[in-house]
Amino acid sequence: MTIVAEDDTIRIEKLELGPFGTNAYIIACRETGDSVLIDAPGEASVIIGKLENTTPRYILLTHNHMDHIDALPQLRTQLRIPLAAHAADAGVLTPPPEILLSDGDVVALGRLEVAVLHTPGHTPGSLCFGVARFLISGDTIFPGGPGRTNSSADFRKIIKSITERIFLLPDDTQIHPGHGKPTVLRREKEEFAVFASRPHDSQLCGDVLWLSS
Repeated sequence: MTIVAEDDTIRIEKLELGPFGTNAYIIACRETGDSVLIDAPGEASVIIGKLENTTPRYILLTHNHMDHIDALPQLRTQLRIPLAAHAADAGVLTPPPEILLSDGDVVALGRLEVAVLHTPGHTPGSLCFGVARFLISGDTIFPGGPGRTNSSADFRKIIKSITERIFLLPDDTQIHPGHGKPTVLRREKEEFAVFASRPHDSQLCGDVLWLSS
């Protein structure tokens, strides 16, 4: 458990859960106590325990890969709150999400607003969630590079998502990904500039790093 942010208005907690050490995040409005859970990697009882002193309103899903949804069935049964995801990733979810999110949507959370960014590439329906100066990025961007892609077409999509959506945010935005440690947007833009200055194989995909790929 790591406290990502805590002040008079917001509290963000990171939980590293499940066999793949996937990050889930709880964002809470300090004024109202309302909270959202972002992703459900596993260990539902741990997540529920961390939500106890808040009023959970939604489960938000960055994408539909198993290491991000393993605890969904138990959480949906016990919490009885809406699941929100992008339509392009909703097909494998049973029952389907109660809310379908699109780019530009805003999720109200007490006095806070959570901005929805559609960032396809890792999956067709990948989403990032922005609140204040923080971005929960799922598997779209990590320290040093984008999320894994399975084809050159997907790689081009994720680069477009990063450069045309995420890179428009303020440079001091703190990025908190679906695995591992956080990064700062300014650093990723600087390293991407190095990547973009070099020629690359037209079929590039997979695990790519800005400075060494």
